[in-house]
Amino acid sequence: MVSMIRDRAVLAMAVCFMLAGSMGGCARLPYTTKVVHEDHRVVVVLQREIDAGGHAHPVQLTAGQVAALLRGFSIREQQRLPLRWFAEESPPKKIFREDELHVLAPQLAEALGNAGPDERVYFKLLAPGLSPSYRYDVVGGWMAVHDRLLHLTMDYFHVQQPTKTTDAYDPNYPTPWTPPKAYLLYFEPGRFYLTDARTGARGVEVKEFLKSSLSP
Repeated sequence: MVSMIRDRAVLAMAVCFMLAGSMGGCARLPYTTKVVHEDHRVVVVLQREIDAGGHAHPVQLTAGQVAALLRGFSIREQQRLPLRWFAEESPPKKIFREDELHVLAPQLAEALGNAGPDERVYFKLLAPGLSPSYRYDVVGGWMAVHDRLLHLTMDYFHVQQPTKTTDAYDPNYPTPWTPPKAYLLYFEPGRFYLTDARTGARGVEVKEFLKSSLSP
């Protein structure tokens, strides 16, 4: 079993190197450039984006302003037909609870104030899992400000993730994390949730929303 997995890994690397000559290399992913905060509850890091950039970073926002922005988001897991018909019967759920915003917003505000134009802010909220095999309940994703819009992408919404260094099948290979999932995000009030003409992604018009929500 071990030798078979090792052979597959070597084969995958060989294919990657072969493709590098004809296609310019294997796909590259964002990588961590700075750890802003890490403890048993919250992880916030800056990640360098490979093929993107031009963000309006650094952005100076207070923890209260970040919390107000995040408070407007709700979420629904993206489903294929026919499961989509049943999923659409239930309303989307708020992404963040108030206790989560209390510990997360200050770290995100600091990260946005230190991010560069080619960096995004990646975060994870960690809570105890539902069983010994799945130690973490994870809410995670990333955010960035481009032009005047705050973009939020969610990879995990209360997803159970394993953390053991061994599993029942092969002690040399830990159980991997569940890959990121696809979600549909919503924002209220909807008039502040606009489409970025450059990327086609939706984001919150930061200044206009804050003027409306935090004005006396």
